[in-house]
Amino acid sequence: MRHNKKFNHLSRKKGHRDALLTNLTISLIEHKRIFTTLAKAKALRVFAEPLITRSKKDDMANRRLVFSYLQNKEAVKELFGTIAEKVAARPGGYTRILKTGHRLGDNAEMAMIELVDFNENMLAADDKKAGKSRRTRRGGKKKAEATEAAPAAEAPAAEEKEAE
Repeated sequence: MRHNKKFNHLSRKKGHRDALLTNLTISLIEHKRIFTTLAKAKALRVFAEPLITRSKKDDMANRRLVFSYLQNKEAVKELFGTIAEKVAARPGGYTRILKTGHRLGDNAEMAMIELVDFNENMLAADDKKAGKSRRTRRGGKKKAEATEAAPAAEAPAAEEKEAE
């Protein structure tokens, strides 16, 4: 019976699944964005995010624990270096999964998984959105401010004509 076994086994035995997730995590750390199937991306998020959380506190115990999962010195160095300093203020949710359609060969649902803080295009779009506010059809407050500003702008011009 499968009682309390909630993670996706990905049709692989334990050793094969662990190797797959390790390799996907190393690729994600090195390239910051990878394309894979949706099921693998969801399994990768569960595997990789605790490792990224560990990298926020740089000490020997965390480095050894992460290395025991990844077995790759360059990936551990990258994770504890550039990635850790970018995600230091983020409380969680280090990855983003975007669906990209279906694969032509077997119609598998594909997805792109990326590290959130390394997508400059999305970060620039968020900065633009932060400055904007909601607009209504009526105009509301902006229209009232415009009518108050218009007579005030005309008044100095009228005073100048009187002075001449």
